[in-house]
Amino acid sequence: MNIKKIFIINSAKIVLSLWIVLLLGCESIPVISPQLASHSNSVRFESIYGPLTPKQSEEILNKLKSNNPETIIFGKHLSFEEEVSDHPLVIGNKVELLVDGPATYSSMTEAIENAKDHINIEIYNIDDDEVGRHFAELLINKQRSGVQVNIIYDSFGSMNTPEAFFKQLKESDINVLEYNPINPLVVSRGWNINRRDHRKLLIVDGRISFLGGINISSVYSSGSFGKSKSSKNNQPWRDTHLRITGPVVREFQKLFMSSWFEQKGETLVSKNYYPHLVSEGDEIVRAISSTPDKFYSQIHSILLSVIHNAKSTILLTNAYFVPDLHLLNALKDAAQRGVDVRLLLPEKTDSIIVSYAIRSYYDELLNAGVKIYTRQDALLHAKTVLVDGVWSTIGSTNFDRRSLRLNHELNAIIIGEDFCTQMNSLFNKDLKFSKLITLEEWRERSAGARLKEKMARLWAQWL
Repeated sequence: MNIKKIFIINSAKIVLSLWIVLLLGCESIPVISPQLASHSNSVRFESIYGPLTPKQSEEILNKLKSNNPETIIFGKHLSFEEEVSDHPLVIGNKVELLVDGPATYSSMTEAIENAKDHINIEIYNIDDDEVGRHFAELLINKQRSGVQVNIIYDSFGSMNTPEAFFKQLKESDINVLEYNPINPLVVSRGWNINRRDHRKLLIVDGRISFLGGINISSVYSSGSFGKSKSSKNNQPWRDTHLRITGPVVREFQKLFMSSWFEQKGETLVSKNYYPHLVSEGDEIVRAISSTPDKFYSQIHSILLSVIHNAKSTILLTNAYFVPDLHLLNALKDAAQRGVDVRLLLPEKTDSIIVSYAIRSYYDELLNAGVKIYTRQDALLHAKTVLVDGVWSTIGSTNFDRRSLRLNHELNAIIIGEDFCTQMNSLFNKDLKFSKLITLEEWRERSAGARLKEKMARLWAQWL
């Protein structure tokens, strides 16, 4: 990359940062209060054959309640979730938990190599590095074999990826769509730099979906639980992803298509994007998305509700924990009413301002009884929540204003004891590599650290 191009990119970053500061000040997170919702107690389930009857849905709910009598998630919360969600709870799915980059990339590679009809990708960041070139080669080969490949990448997230990288994909007849270009001169309609596509979604043949927190980049090349020690400047990234098969894949496909058409992508080549799907497992899954085009954030509203209705445990892992007042108070209230609230947060992030902003919340959370752990020897990038051991979500959504108000985000909600047991085990495994922060210890930090936290907290609403 020549000096002129480096200067242009760095200048663009400065201008974009100023735009973000100016524009984010006008954005807020509208709230639908769980306490004010109507709670009709009508929860819809779907199977491979479509919506279940009210009686069938009631039987499923009753079974969930009887197997887990210590939670009220299956009553009040699911009723509220139903009101604010655009997607049904779908039965008959198989969900595989993928931990860190190597396992995720291996599973994705296998699925891509076996693709027969089409491959759809919606990604925030794809780098021109060893991993990015690996996937580029895979996708080009599949396109040449007759499998249609369609890619949406975020313009801001992939800013450092040279145009030549995407040019080779386009020259191979892959459909490549740049989400909300950062260059206003190439935008066909309203330009808003704050609208970003932060999703990480791969769909193969309309039958297999991958989603979670992992982008396509060599930073994920090593696992975070290995014995090898990382250097301070080259820590492994700790992240969580999912492989899902079953009828809920159709819901994720709909979301990809919605993004494609919303961005005025070229007409897609006719393929079997919605094949007949069969039952693959026992997990109940809901696709849940967030978009700035809606008056409220579905994910934000659902998170508020599930925290409000938690009875025993909240296990929350998040890379950029800069919560708004509603989520902050919900977590403190849960701890104060006796819920075991545990937060797994990064010791350090890839942004020093974010790191101090996260720490600015420690004192009031610890004082309310929330337990805080920081992951050591790895850069924590995962975004997961597990409540009462029966309800979990994994996806791209951070606990910050940008994710909950401005970005296109995507999560999966999973209801199933077996999967939630895996989630609980993974959380406990992370704790073995984490440090418990105590209130007494925290209040002994230096005056300089306190000042940096206060300054970062002032910027928190713009992060």
